[in-house]
Amino acid sequence: MTRLPLRAGPLLSRWAAIGAVSAGLPGGVVGLVVGLLVHPPTAWFAIFEVGIPASILGGLVGLAIGAIAYGVRRGFGTASTSTRAAGTA
Repeated sequence: MTRLPLRAGPLLSRWAAIGAVSAGLPGGVVGLVVGLLVHPPTAWFAIFEVGIPASILGGLVGLAIGAIAYGVRRGFGTASTSTRAAGTA
């Protein structure tokens, strides 16, 4: 099985993945710092307690941005499913 680059995937999935990663990584770091300041023996739990919700929220924001990007592309007739490209108005 070959692995496709992120650019080859659907637009909504790409933006959701970008949002999840770009919010989840800083969320995990913030969770680690807060966990080390509050109670160091359980700091690794804080990584998940902050990182996972941040990742979910980032994925949802990325999904919304991807939907907007898809709508803009479709509105200008550059999406592959556009009826304007086929010549029908």
